[in-house]
Amino acid sequence: MNEFRIVVIGAGETGTPLLTQLLGASFVKVLGVADLDPEQPGIALARQHGVTTTQDFMTLVSKGNEVDIIIDVTGVPKVREELRKYMVDTANEHTLIMHEQIALLMMSLSAGKLVQGKHGNQEYH
Repeated sequence: MNEFRIVVIGAGETGTPLLTQLLGASFVKVLGVADLDPEQPGIALARQHGVTTTQDFMTLVSKGNEVDIIIDVTGVPKVREELRKYMVDTANEHTLIMHEQIALLMMSLSAGKLVQGKHGNQEYH
């Protein structure tokens, strides 16, 4: 593997700084960014870098094994449920779904201090 192929779902307060880090990494290819609100700052950032944007996250998720990691920073349990169901229904054993808490951990490590998320503690059911 020469790079991590990433899809980001959520382009707001958590997704935008994360996207900034991802776009700056030579070993990361951001395949797309999804958010229901096309005015989110992460959508504008993605467009500036020529990254595909959409309001329908499933169009990005449907790339199947082309995607190594789906980063879900929406804080919406229904999104997590749809992602997991899709992975099972399509027998996708390659793509990993990264929860918002893991994204916050990685961002905190990078920043050298605790980074708070907008959505508080999200349980993963």
